Amino acid sequence: MNILETRSLSHNFDGLRVLTDVNLNVLQGEKHAIIGPNGAGKTTLFNIITGTYTPSQGKIFFKDKDITGLGPCNIQRRGMGRSFQITSTFDRLNAFQNIRLAVLSNRKIRFNFLRFVDKMTDVSLETIDILKRLNLFDDRHFPAGVLSYGKHRCLEIGMALATNPDLVMLDEPAAGMSAEETHTAVELIQRLTEGKTMVIIEHDMDVVFKLADRITVLHHGTILATGTPEEIKANEQVQAAYLGRLEE
Repeated sequence: MNILETRSLSHNFDGLRVLTDVNLNVLQGEKHAIIGPNGAGKTTLFNIITGTYTPSQGKIFFKDKDITGLGPCNIQRRGMGRSFQITSTFDRLNAFQNIRLAVLSNRKIRFNFLRFVDKMTDVSLETIDILKRLNLFDDRHFPAGVLSYGKHRCLEIGMALATNPDLVMLDEPAAGMSAEETHTAVELIQRLTEGKTMVIIEHDMDVVFKLADRITVLHHGTILATGTPEEIKANEQVQAAYLGRLEE
């Protein structure tokens, strides 16, 4: 069963066609990667699915409901979480406070002067549990802005997952990471998304092949191929357009 589907999705920027007739389907519980050269339209597709942009044409269905044109907050409340290509934490707040904000959002708790979040023991316990799963418990009192790049990215992934989404969208989670940080991030993503549906944009093909059940290849704003990692590796069109000749 599909949890996410786009139908004939197209998008223009000032007359420039960025996406053309994109029909994407993501199955419930699968890990689905979207790959392609720079400028293929991957992040634009993410931005449309998550409500940042409204498509020029086409429809988006999430859990069998039409979400076309809904804003990001509305889509998040329906069960879709997202991380960004550029880190988007609250850098002046510490790691604990960042995760707690996501936990509060999931519980639909909005801060106001009648609530004292520091006294919400259950919220604090859930926040601590998430920090431990992220291996960030020892860094909980550090402002997000002073964390290492790898830890900062892990914190952002944690914030996306702390909202307990039915579908998590990760935009280049390993971008800019060292080999060691990438290895840690892959293990973290595997552990935290177990049993969840995930869609990921990623340029590091080692990361893609480790995480993905299926892969969709975008090229010049259209879907070139969709298949298992083995099928994508063997696809001659994909090799010519993006991967090159992969050695076994």
